Amino acid sequence: MRILSLLLVFFCSSTLQAQERFLDSIFKVTPPKTEVYAVKDGEELILDIYQPENDSENQRPLVVFMHGGGFSGGSPKHPDLVRFSEIAATKGYVVVQIAYRLTRKGESFGCDFEASGKIETFKNAAEDFMDAVSYLVDKKSELRLDPENIIVGGSSAGAEAVLSAVYNPGLMFGDHEAYRNLNFAAVISLAGAILDARLIGEKNTVPGIFFHGTNDNLVPYATAPHHFCEPNLPGYLMLDGSKTIAEKLKDLNSSYMLVSVEGAGHEISGVPFEDLPLLFRFIKKVVLEDQKQQITLTK
Repeated sequence: MRILSLLLVFFCSSTLQAQERFLDSIFKVTPPKTEVYAVKDGEELILDIYQPENDSENQRPLVVFMHGGGFSGGSPKHPDLVRFSEIAATKGYVVVQIAYRLTRKGESFGCDFEASGKIETFKNAAEDFMDAVSYLVDKKSELRLDPENIIVGGSSAGAEAVLSAVYNPGLMFGDHEAYRNLNFAAVISLAGAILDARLIGEKNTVPGIFFHGTNDNLVPYATAPHHFCEPNLPGYLMLDGSKTIAEKLKDLNSSYMLVSVEGAGHEISGVPFEDLPLLFRFIKKVVLEDQKQQITLTK
């Protein structure tokens, strides 16, 4: 019996040692905590915070994510986003899902909506994103965050806002001073795009993780008009998608992972649960271990 007990202790100890923080599910997750990070246009903008339970680390990487929905719908409480947050938190990340102003609620965001209005929509959402991250960084001691390891991301409209804030800040914000203390270690984009990949330079060369369908008919995979609008329509607006951004990062000798899903459409804006091990491995290598990786995958 004593030998059996010793073997069980040894087995459990070996199993625990084999588990790797940031890759394996080690922790239980605390119930999400909802907080208001801003009030704009009379609306309370909330975020949901997920944390590893009984985690003693004092400098924890932060993952901040914005939902999609065409700037007219969607929620940080979508079941897939809750599931993603819980998966990431079990690995040791603090995860936050953000709500933002849905300025196109009940309105079109297609080819009949003027391009200047689309850009203004991007700006509003990018500002909300930055304000949410600023709020979290101000609480870094309470949440035990590492402000040098902030991974940000979004899906579809949320990805457009986050990518714009990270890679096109000069087009999004008139005054950078309010956000001068924010540094991003990596960005995750699920079917997102930006106005101009040429504006990515040494100061904002942030490693990127991109998932995109090659036949996306709403947000271009490479470079094409938003919603593929004809040039004579009000909503004609050229965007640079995942492939173009990844090529720019490659030219700048920065890390990236581009996962192209051959023949797929905008459904790739959903959380890629089967590829999450790939995503977390890239984050661990590039963000937490400071390795350079340039990965191009086609599915």
